[in-house]
Amino acid sequence: MLSSLSRSVEGHVVLITGAGSGIGRATAHLFADHGSYVAVTDIDLQRVESVVEEINQSGGKARGWELDVTDGTKIKNVTEEVSRWNSENNEVIDVIVNNAGVSMPVAINDPLMEQHWQSGIDILLSSHMRLIRESLPYLNNSAAPRIINVSSTEGVGGSAAASIYTAAKHGVVGLTRALAVELGESGITVNAVGPGPIRTGMTDEIPEEAKQKFARRRVPVRRYAEPEEVAHAILSLALPASSYITGHLLMVDGGMTIKNN
Repeated sequence: MLSSLSRSVEGHVVLITGAGSGIGRATAHLFADHGSYVAVTDIDLQRVESVVEEINQSGGKARGWELDVTDGTKIKNVTEEVSRWNSENNEVIDVIVNNAGVSMPVAINDPLMEQHWQSGIDILLSSHMRLIRESLPYLNNSAAPRIINVSSTEGVGGSAAASIYTAAKHGVVGLTRALAVELGESGITVNAVGPGPIRTGMTDEIPEEAKQKFARRRVPVRRYAEPEEVAHAILSLALPASSYITGHLLMVDGGMTIKNN
């Protein structure tokens, strides 16, 4: 036997924020396909119910919670309920995926910048901290505890009129690295993924011709990705066998951030 390390997440309890659409929805389906107990959370209850129904009808195991990631009390309650899902005696969460987000294109001289800034940082960065803090007691009861944060190519670069989003995504990378060091002795790994151009609700309004032109010019693989491709990166970092990978930002961008011309 070459290795005793497991590449199975069957039976693991996985909590995903922003799981009602896009990357979160694809991630929920993928973990369910691999036998995990998937806690689908999103601010949109209708979307939550839809994803839960899709998973359960296909033979997976999912439950849903309406969750505003800016509400600390709600996060506390949801994590407590999720931790008791698959265990009679031991409150456990094996994997959390901090995915909830929002696009906030606001110019620095916008009169409402201060208001948008507070709201954006709260949703895109502070929410990660809240979920991690409330999940820690349950992650500590897991045999393979994993935290995966969703950053972006904006987490290593920057774009005009995107200072809120960019600052938050840089912050997600910093939080990931700091907590990888802080939580390492507990056996909890903390990693992030950095999606590039993905076909999600955030990019639906971009005309197809514009998508293709951008991809041909900026992305070495010359296309937008599908949400499932990011989901597979998240799953890889959540595997028990990925126990020595921590503090890493895994770019899922078709090579966009390493292209020089």
